[in-house]
Amino acid sequence: MSVERDMFERIDASELLPEEAARPNITYWQDAWRRLKENKPAVASLGAIALIVACTVFIPMIKPDYYTNDFAISNQWPNASRWFGTDNFGRDIFTRVWFGARYSLIIAFAASFLNLVIGIIYGGVSGFAGGKIDLVMMRIVDIIYSIPQTIYVILFMVFLGPGLHSIIFALAVAYWLPMARIVRGEILQLKQQEFVLAARVLGASNARILFRHLIPNCLGQIIVMMTLSIPYAIFTEAFLSFIGLGIPVPRASWGTLASESIQYMRIAPYQLFFPSMSICLTMLAFNILGDGLRDALDPKMRH
Repeated sequence: MSVERDMFERIDASELLPEEAARPNITYWQDAWRRLKENKPAVASLGAIALIVACTVFIPMIKPDYYTNDFAISNQWPNASRWFGTDNFGRDIFTRVWFGARYSLIIAFAASFLNLVIGIIYGGVSGFAGGKIDLVMMRIVDIIYSIPQTIYVILFMVFLGPGLHSIIFALAVAYWLPMARIVRGEILQLKQQEFVLAARVLGASNARILFRHLIPNCLGQIIVMMTLSIPYAIFTEAFLSFIGLGIPVPRASWGTLASESIQYMRIAPYQLFFPSMSICLTMLAFNILGDGLRDALDPKMRH
């Protein structure tokens, strides 16, 4: 069958403009933010986290009576003037909960950031180097993984002693392994791409390729892992404080408040309820936000 010129119709370029303008070009991060906003539970969790952080910063400024003892109102149940009640020393639990949130969130964010740094460097070098270096480095990770990580944390805390910096250091040393594995897997896939070959041809060093080209392309998975590691750090800190290896008195985190309230659980169960509920709600918010970020940052979910 022969093809004739009159079988085709010429289309003016102006006719293509409305179709092109129907969907403007947006960046990867703009598209991720758009999809995250469509996820109502994730947006609600983000708002809840922002509210918790704001309360942690400002409520202790408004009610700075953290150390005020008043035995006349000890073990007082929640009421109009004391929203969360009082403890056995007559201290306002509402104020203590938000003071405790400062330590719990500082530990969680600081430990997660250090996990991020250690995991990115270790996993990135392992995946980029490959070969025997990768084999040795990942066998070290497997050996460390074979022992429960909580034992590492407890041993570090016993050796270093209770304290804010000790908890952050112990959590950072023990919980960087998942981040390293995720980064290593992403690097193994990305280093075979053409843009890496192009960077080599242009004379880029291995360090530049790793930190300027490969790791920025892993940011989606890294952000998700960091978001999900924060509630794990909150829970671990609460566990350490509960068994007496956390923040020393008179300072207190959520875990310390829960530990102190155990002996009064029969006569004043509200003392355990409020710090425990704070831990649960914060962990739930970060987990839901992490799931929403995973969906929003996954290129396969793009539509």
